[in-house]
Amino acid sequence: MAKVATRVAYGDALKELMVENKNVVVLDADLAGSTKSGEAKKVDPSRHFDMGIAEGNMMSVAAGLAASGKIAYASTFAMFATGRGFEQIRNSIGYPQLNVKICASHAGISVGEDGASHQCIEDIALMRSIPNMKVFVPCDQYQAKAIVKAVADIAGPCYVRLGRGAVEDVYDENYKFELGKGKVLREGHKIALVATGMMVQEALKAADILAKEDISVTVVDMPCIKPIDEELIEEIAKSHEIIITCEEHNVYGGLGSAVSEVTSKKSPVRVEMIGMQDTFGESGTPNELLAKYGLNVDHIVEKVKECL
Repeated sequence: MAKVATRVAYGDALKELMVENKNVVVLDADLAGSTKSGEAKKVDPSRHFDMGIAEGNMMSVAAGLAASGKIAYASTFAMFATGRGFEQIRNSIGYPQLNVKICASHAGISVGEDGASHQCIEDIALMRSIPNMKVFVPCDQYQAKAIVKAVADIAGPCYVRLGRGAVEDVYDENYKFELGKGKVLREGHKIALVATGMMVQEALKAADILAKEDISVTVVDMPCIKPIDEELIEEIAKSHEIIITCEEHNVYGGLGSAVSEVTSKKSPVRVEMIGMQDTFGESGTPNELLAKYGLNVDHIVEKVKECL
């Protein structure tokens, strides 16, 4: 099974977009090699802008380009994009509903050895709190590429969360992205695992392990955090006793919160949340950190059994 980082798929998508749409411009904040936005520069250097270590300014310039009719893709690490650039994103991009696509890489604790200062676990909460902002978290290379290309045709500001490390494929080259839609990957009963990003793979692995013990769980991939698939969540809530959300993000303000907001008003159900439990990460290998903070297959299996 292939393993490719979603940030690599971002670079691949940009190369195609630069050829297909002359209105696409790409900005980066001195990290084009890491975010893979540098792939766009190889196609047309005149439409790639390295803004230096000045993330707030990059967002303002992206807003100006979008106001001039361009489709601006702005890239840097998630911590710097959503942290340092928040005010400019809110006031200069979100408020006027400009066509800026913020594609932030190195999100979550799987950044690893870079430590807590770089492990952004608040970005989904920050971005989905901004009016007019759409938020996406792809789980693999095919979904990432499809989303990155799709947002070029989605009016207004979008945030796409990308990872540092390589992840297994969930889909293939035939994958088709649908705005605001989740996808049921496994059919089960009683317990549903609703996952996003790299946690989709962990949920699928957990489902395989549990199946060997005759425990059948539903697995749902939720790449759209905002707008979220309310219809699917309501359907899952009505047909299952428990929903367990799985995300590489703080449990406050992320997928778990979004799912709970839907169930509380449409179909109340017990919701458990696997994610960062209101704590910062630390330096370590991605696997060590995911294990320590309960964001891996073993913890999901354990959590399901606790809920039975």
